[in-house]
Amino acid sequence: MTDVHFEKIALIGIGLIGSSIARDVKDQGLAGEIVISTRSADTLKRAEELELGDGYTLSAAEAVEGADLVIISVPVGASESVARQIASHLKPGAIVTDVGSTKASVIAQIAPHMPPGIHFVPGHPIAGTEKSGPDAGFCGLFKGRWCILTPLPGTDAGALTRLRAFWEALGSRVDEMDPQHHDKVLAIVSHLPHIIAYNIVGTADDLETVTESEVIKYSASGFRDFTRLAASDPTMWRDVCLHNRDAILEMLARFSEDLAYLQRAIRWGEGDKLFELFTRTRAIRRSIVEAGQDVDAPDFGRHALDEKKG
Repeated sequence: MTDVHFEKIALIGIGLIGSSIARDVKDQGLAGEIVISTRSADTLKRAEELELGDGYTLSAAEAVEGADLVIISVPVGASESVARQIASHLKPGAIVTDVGSTKASVIAQIAPHMPPGIHFVPGHPIAGTEKSGPDAGFCGLFKGRWCILTPLPGTDAGALTRLRAFWEALGSRVDEMDPQHHDKVLAIVSHLPHIIAYNIVGTADDLETVTESEVIKYSASGFRDFTRLAASDPTMWRDVCLHNRDAILEMLARFSEDLAYLQRAIRWGEGDKLFELFTRTRAIRRSIVEAGQDVDAPDFGRHALDEKKG
């Protein structure tokens, strides 16, 4: 059986994902010591108040010294800066991973700085909420969710097995994928929906004939759920757009073509085409529920999920 206990885990960044990892690691006793580093003194102080770790420092280099697992949980655009800071302070044989939702860009930023003997295994837990910061995390965030690992050629098999076992201990289902394929998949299932949500909410905000109070007062479930996505961390999503640009632009072009098809169907009253599309998309929703990635309850299951967290 693979050993998932680490003597020291360093968490670089302590937002929603990092703080959830910290809570799960402490809850399950997966580390002898957790050291947390973040650039913001206020955020670091809050992490200490929440007792998320055992040690706290503003220096990423100091945090990784002696760590056998380093998890980088920062906006993807900051990945290279972190890699430069920690490179010469990493313990030989340490596993370094990340949680970024773009992989090709993160690999390009981090891999060149990793010294020989360091096992860099890029990763992406597909879990989260629209909330951010150390207070947003909770135990069980990763339970039943997928974590995708995108190992590089020549990756140490033992390190990969240990990291897989670590995510499985946090409740994740683990899959492996080529980095470029990962970025294309995430562009359609995550990045594009967020971009569309930001755009729709922005459009509503710009409408001169509809007041802001009306938008808020009469928000039906459709608009309300777009605002949930559009409330996600601006820094993170700015970086996602810039660092998965090609895949996102490809998916936006495809979306624009399909939107034009829908526009024509509405304009010409082609009800059969509309019905066929809505029937097909409804089946996708049912498949997501059947796959255990959501619950079939009102409000997309959010109330039920909140009760489980409580």
